[in-house]
Amino acid sequence: MKTIIIAFASLIAVGFAASAFTGSKSTAPTFIPSRSAALAFTSSQQPKPWIAPDKDAKTPNPVKANAESISAGKALWATHCQSCHGKQGLGDGSKAAQLKTIPGDFSKATTQAQSDGSLFYKISEGRGDMPSFKKKIPEAEDIWDIVVYVRTLKK
Repeated sequence: MKTIIIAFASLIAVGFAASAFTGSKSTAPTFIPSRSAALAFTSSQQPKPWIAPDKDAKTPNPVKANAESISAGKALWATHCQSCHGKQGLGDGSKAAQLKTIPGDFSKATTQAQSDGSLFYKISEGRGDMPSFKKKIPEAEDIWDIVVYVRTLKK
């Protein structure tokens, strides 16, 4: 909170200084944010790390990775995940720009390093812009198929 207040005060000061130097006759400050002030403000708005509970993270995937489970996961991905996460899981889907948070890039090592149980938990439960899929995809095996497919997206 302190960072937000300091960043906001800096932006106001920059606005007053800019109006003095530009000869503005307006009594309202001109709002000209500096890049560093804007970054300071947005950096405090980043989402908190999303860590699955230990019990869920340690849950093993009962679905074996094979052509059938990958195909099933890919079909479910196209229906439920692709619009935000993109066709290749890069976080660049058609709806990604409309979201408050950036969708995860599943090709990154940070995503691939997560346990299958963690991915299952996040798909099932959701958070923020990421919806819960436990009602939309009620069969647990289907969510595990998506997890199997996500493993194919690594670089």
